[in-house]
Amino acid sequence: MYKPLKRCLSVILSLYAAATLHAQNPEIKVDLTKEIGPMKPVWAWFGYDEPNYTYMKDGKKLLSEIAELSPVPVYVRAHSLLVSGDGVAALKWGSTNAYTEDANGNPIYNWRIVDSIFDTYVSRGMKPLAQIGFMPEALSTHPTPYRHYWKPGDPYTDIITGWAYPPKDYDKWRNLVYEWVKHSVERYGQKEVESWYWEVWNEPNGHYWKGTREEFYKLYDYAADGLKRALPTAKIGGINIAGTRSKGAQEMDQ
Repeated sequence: MYKPLKRCLSVILSLYAAATLHAQNPEIKVDLTKEIGPMKPVWAWFGYDEPNYTYMKDGKKLLSEIAELSPVPVYVRAHSLLVSGDGVAALKWGSTNAYTEDANGNPIYNWRIVDSIFDTYVSRGMKPLAQIGFMPEALSTHPTPYRHYWKPGDPYTDIITGWAYPPKDYDKWRNLVYEWVKHSVERYGQKEVESWYWEVWNEPNGHYWKGTREEFYKLYDYAADGLKRALPTAKIGGINIAGTRSKGAQEMDQ
């Protein structure tokens, strides 16, 4: 009984080894003549951190090439569209100075840089996935420090500064969004802006948000209200989260 059993085990192990080898080298055949259904162009979505590269020479060149590759409009998402600063690009940093305040705390809106970014998209047949964020310095509850100077090798969390905090005035935050969307409709037309998508912030369950969960919900509600007041037919979604784990679980791992 021993030898037959040994031979049987040998055959089984040989078959298992062959099957494992075959699994490591699968063969895929594609029949391009067979139609199954329409292909959704899920690849036509791009994003990046530094918005100020958008309207520079190489930024325009790259976006033109991306737009030409797609049979449908490409949606583009960039961070820091409401961040305060001089508009000079740097790694993991961008600014538009869309919102400042005068000496009496009255809002001052400046859409010049934001328009340069969106003009670059729209002129190429692309569309914004407009990210409503981050917090302008004049509205931040913790504005200092605000500008960071991150470089490769530095801790990633060094980029988290005053732009990641809740607003000190939610009504001003709502009106900032209202004025931005209202201006966009005036500049690009209602039909065009209705084809865009809007979202609030980025990865609030990760490092990008320094408020509480409840404060983020309030931030979202006020932003959505400002958006819908300016354009009731606007499309807003979100949130864009970091994975599927909670912020608390991430902090516990550190």
